[in-house]
Amino acid sequence: MISRTALGASGLTVSAMGLGCMGMSENYGATDWDTSLATFDRALELGITFLDTADVYGTGHNEVLVGRAIHGRRDQVQLATKFGIDRSGGDEERRIRGSRNYVLRACDASLLRLGVDVIDLYYLHRPPQDVEIEETVGAMAELVAAGKVRYLGLSEVTGELLRRAHAVHPITVVQSEYSLWTRDVEQVTPVMAELGVGLVPFSPLGRGFLTGALDRATLDANDFRRNNPRFQGAAGDANEKIAQTVREVAERVGAAPAQVALAWVYAQAERLGVSVVTIPGTKRPERLEQNAGALDVKLDEDALRALDPLGDVVEGARYAPGTVGGRTPEPSAR
Repeated sequence: MISRTALGASGLTVSAMGLGCMGMSENYGATDWDTSLATFDRALELGITFLDTADVYGTGHNEVLVGRAIHGRRDQVQLATKFGIDRSGGDEERRIRGSRNYVLRACDASLLRLGVDVIDLYYLHRPPQDVEIEETVGAMAELVAAGKVRYLGLSEVTGELLRRAHAVHPITVVQSEYSLWTRDVEQVTPVMAELGVGLVPFSPLGRGFLTGALDRATLDANDFRRNNPRFQGAAGDANEKIAQTVREVAERVGAAPAQVALAWVYAQAERLGVSVVTIPGTKRPERLEQNAGALDVKLDEDALRALDPLGDVVEGARYAPGTVGGRTPEPSAR
């Protein structure tokens, strides 16, 4: 059974590994409702109780799915969701919103889809484009005061924005992409350590690339990775060397590549001075079980020496140009 751990200094306690739920609704090929529900069942059996969703995943579908999965066992899970990415005008017209009224409405809509009275951890999905972050976090603080939200989080923010937000209301967690091949958030972790903010890495397996089990040629037509710069063309070919290094380390330590990639992320917590809980995403119970085994994998100095430089040799941007992730939105209206 997976243990519980304190995430940040605000009192939030979650399972030592979480479950990213986005792929159960979109972006990573075909989805199946019944298989997803079986994955949730297995997660709770293993003690993986920290569930991560967002209102934008499947345009609400994912929150409905999570709500169905936890029906009758709300008290067994720590529920995290996000708001801020507005797709109502279509994907080509996505906006990142954070005005007070939008925040309050977004939370009520998420509560309805999830079928719960309170959200354990409520994230701003990206820095808002329409208002100052102080207005957004002020509205989120109202939700805490109203008993609709317990803890606040931010995603993909700078250290400066984190300080500004934290001055309005304590921020418990920052969620950012973090893995062997994506280490940008290390520019923010000194501020996080100072403020007692925990780190929730998303895509800790490099969107599946680092598992060594991904065949790029067979990606589904609606799979986000078909157009991701790190997966395509010369960059994708070059990055196979990274996956090969992970495989070689895995063979030597007697673990699966996915377990090695996850174990590396957890091994950084002491160096960074922040608590770390990953949320690898999966749609299948067997992958979930494999990921959970990473918590028992200890990497020796030889393994770390082989893995540590991989973030410096990755080819390609994290996102395609023109997407929400592929550009840097203005963090405020200023």
